[in-house]
Amino acid sequence: MWRRLRSALRRLRRSPAALLAGGGRPPAAAAAAAAMERAVVRCVPSEPKLSLRFVLPDGSARHMQRDQAEPLGRALARIATNAAKGPAKASKKSKKARAEGGPAGEAAVAAPAVRLFSRDGEAVAEEVPNAAAWQDGAVLQIGEAQYRVERNPPALTELRLPRSLLAGFPVCPKVSAEFAAPQHCLFRWYREQRPAGGGETAGGDGPAWVEAPGDERVFTPNNAMVGLRLKLRCTPGDGAQRYGPPREVESSGPVEAGPGACTFDSRHLYTKKVCGQGSIRAVSYNILADTYAQTEFSRTVLYPYCAPYALELDYRQNLLKKELAGYSADLICLQEVDKSVFVDSLAPALDAFGLEGLFKIKEKQHEGLATFYRRDKFSLLSQHDIAFSEALLSDPLHKELRDKLAQYSVVQEKVLQRSSVLQVSVLQSAADPSRKICVANTHLYWHPKGGNIRLIQIAVALSHIKHVACDLYPSIPVIFCGDFNSTPSSGTYSFINSGVIAEDHEDWVSNGEEERCNMPLSHPFKLLSACGEPAYTNYVGGFHGCLDYIFIDKNALEVEQVIPLPSHEEVTTHQALPSVSHPSDHIALICDLKWK
Repeated sequence: MWRRLRSALRRLRRSPAALLAGGGRPPAAAAAAAAMERAVVRCVPSEPKLSLRFVLPDGSARHMQRDQAEPLGRALARIATNAAKGPAKASKKSKKARAEGGPAGEAAVAAPAVRLFSRDGEAVAEEVPNAAAWQDGAVLQIGEAQYRVERNPPALTELRLPRSLLAGFPVCPKVSAEFAAPQHCLFRWYREQRPAGGGETAGGDGPAWVEAPGDERVFTPNNAMVGLRLKLRCTPGDGAQRYGPPREVESSGPVEAGPGACTFDSRHLYTKKVCGQGSIRAVSYNILADTYAQTEFSRTVLYPYCAPYALELDYRQNLLKKELAGYSADLICLQEVDKSVFVDSLAPALDAFGLEGLFKIKEKQHEGLATFYRRDKFSLLSQHDIAFSEALLSDPLHKELRDKLAQYSVVQEKVLQRSSVLQVSVLQSAADPSRKICVANTHLYWHPKGGNIRLIQIAVALSHIKHVACDLYPSIPVIFCGDFNSTPSSGTYSFINSGVIAEDHEDWVSNGEEERCNMPLSHPFKLLSACGEPAYTNYVGGFHGCLDYIFIDKNALEVEQVIPLPSHEEVTTHQALPSVSHPSDHIALICDLKWK
């Protein structure tokens, strides 16, 4: 009896009410609260169960799943049973070591008293549901041991470094977190310690690490780090001064030497800073999908002049991330974006530079379109993406065009087989919420003889954009970017620019008489190619021409400046594109626009 009384007195002295009382808490009590073990609770409204993790005094970890609606008392009873198992097993082992038998030892260990106290030290009633009971800052008491409850603390779910690291090129880790945001995380970068005498790093204990200067999310290794691996230590944070346990990741390989001067270096001189609030810097760029770059046909026929390593995805991603980050853009419309490249590389990298990304995959393909917008300049109001074939078949908007096309079954079938898509996003200005803008992005059918198919696709696109920018959001301006696979002399370019296409235009028979489909078309927009008609935006061994455009609503927007394209000498330094100094077979278009 006296033993039980002394134990109760000890528990009373160490009660959470004493440890967590506000105001003039004695330093010793504050230290005790800080020194408490953690009980981590994960409770998400959309999930039926919550999880609870803690470590018992004997060092055994416990991970429990409980229904959120279950009364707290049941969860506490289960914790008591779990807590009794550790000592029981230890007792059983010791008895076995001494003599035969042992099951009696398990029964001899009594379950400890288990209670949960709120932040103000009051015991939480056992009938309270788990979801409401386990609050951040509460204290779980298991016998003599006390645990500070951390509900939904910041936690890293993924931390990864790129496989390829180049000196002078930004290293952008992929950071995925729960109850945290990458912009609130803490970052520490380290490089390998170069061994004395320049030999191999000593084995045994692994490499020694030296902290590298800089505590930003993005790190750019210098030439002195060539041959050394990098390590990142990331501590997740939620912006409310709560931090979770840190994680570390080491690069799989060392930093390698960069390629020297790149085609975009001189362009970056014009785009060092983000342009002002009244202006919009827009970029349109076909970045060459890995799914097309890594084929035998690409290596031997399309790009035989390009060093094989420069066609590798990891290498090209280094160049591409540096190029895009250096443009300080407000809007970036990309074509031929592999889904994995968007998820694992571009979205994390550009997020670190303040850009939010949206992705639309092509039907039955591994690549698609990506639109990025600067978070502190714009917010996303809505998305209106379509697949051309699906929209043409089922959307009442396109009934007139659908009826016309039905007269030409061969062309109709070809159009419906195409996987091309249109990405449409409506953005709102952060500085002036009355200003909204419709940003469209597309990649039209590629075949040189597919002019008639492209005309149908662009008719669907403009009709859909009209619905968004005239019906859903009356009179908002349009920026229409993309790889239109159409030169300035084509019917598609003429139609976009002029607003009409005659039924006898030569592009209606672009693939011969069998695929003739004559129809007049029109659209209501007044569109202008913001970057004009460059000599080329695509430069490969067998072709060069202007295929890419940024069309703008000239009634609402005007061009402030067009960032000059690389010189012909820069483009042809390695014969053609892509090359060791340029990641794609296309060239990015960049212009600064301003509201009229």
